[in-house]
Amino acid sequence: MIQYALKCSHDHTFDSWFQSAEAYDKLAAAGMVTCAVCGCTQVEKAIMTPRVRPARSAQKKVENLPAAEERIDVATSSPKIEKVLAEMRRHVEENSDYVGRDFASEARKIHLGEAPDRAIYGEAKPDEAKSLIEDGVPVAPLPFVPSRKTN
Repeated sequence: MIQYALKCSHDHTFDSWFQSAEAYDKLAAAGMVTCAVCGCTQVEKAIMTPRVRPARSAQKKVENLPAAEERIDVATSSPKIEKVLAEMRRHVEENSDYVGRDFASEARKIHLGEAPDRAIYGEAKPDEAKSLIEDGVPVAPLPFVPSRKTN
């Protein structure tokens, strides 16, 4: 496992773990690395500093990092994380069409120009998602389970 400091095109910084450097490269190329704050898919590695323990007498000086109250610890559930996820869910639901379990087929139709170009979300099995990525269809996992909508 490797941890990368990441930064999105909206200047949000966050850390994420990946199985390997190659795994990060593959996920990033497929557009599956998304900002933990805003969901943006334009994410790149940020400059990282090595984790070196300071001398006991040295004072810890941290520059250019968000203030402690601005940072989000995604490893621990908190009201702030829940608020960000709720806002992301609201944005996705208001700006995308829910296609349910037909997500893979509908995404492929849109990619091939057989269906109108629009934002969609839904559910896909891991093998379906992998096939879409291998075929160059831009998809990304959501950090929440879509609400099942029935008519």
